[in-house]
Amino acid sequence: MIALAYFTVTWLLNVVRSRIREIKRGENDCTGTVLLVGIPNVGKSAIVNAMHQIGRIGAAEKGKLKHAIVSSHPGETRDISGYKVASHLNIYVLDTPGVLSPRFANDDSGSRLALTGAITGSLLDEYDIAQFLLAVVNSREEYRRWENLNEEGGSSSNDNANTSRSHNKKRQYVSDHTQDFVVKAVRQVLFETISSFKVDLVKEDELRRLIDCQFVSLQEAFKVSTESSEDVGKSIALKLLNLYRTGRLGHYTLDHVPDVRQELAA
Repeated sequence: MIALAYFTVTWLLNVVRSRIREIKRGENDCTGTVLLVGIPNVGKSAIVNAMHQIGRIGAAEKGKLKHAIVSSHPGETRDISGYKVASHLNIYVLDTPGVLSPRFANDDSGSRLALTGAITGSLLDEYDIAQFLLAVVNSREEYRRWENLNEEGGSSSNDNANTSRSHNKKRQYVSDHTQDFVVKAVRQVLFETISSFKVDLVKEDELRRLIDCQFVSLQEAFKVSTESSEDVGKSIALKLLNLYRTGRLGHYTLDHVPDVRQELAA
């Protein structure tokens, strides 16, 4: 789960406090309850914990309070649970299971939800979701940040990275795509394939050709053997989706998000 920015949670707490004071004006009771509602796997429980960490609760009281369980997979929160996140004013937050519309507005909406992990892979094929992810990556500028990975990771023959201990560690975890050196290899593949593909990616057939090339190159980056009994394409897709969902491929906004801060502050 991607860490929440301190200033964002602080701003959210201040907005909640302001609304409680407005609603409770003239009353002795200064307690408010906030209901968190949203699609699965977007970080509602993480917001609860961040508010609890930043809220003005005494150290003795904070140690006794429960925390929401978070996970990178949807469905961790199964019941509505209440958490005290601040004192003076007293603020309680109700964490809820994720909710979804009974139908998707269009195919892209379903793909975006599947990409974030909001819906299970049984509804959409992982290979198709990974193709959608690569289409997003190929259309954004995030890959340009990986241009100097070779220089940053370069080392001399005397560097500690070239010791036998380091090599043994790499061999030991060579199939573990969560290791940093594999993440680096994937980023290099994406940068090199996008940069060298001098075509108009607005054309669907050209974009598909690039994605096919990327899957071939990612097979080497992830060390996926063609002799494996598993489907090679699916194995690559699962590893790539895991990197995206854990934030290792950068941050991508899949939908236009209106800035509501000015409206709430008004």
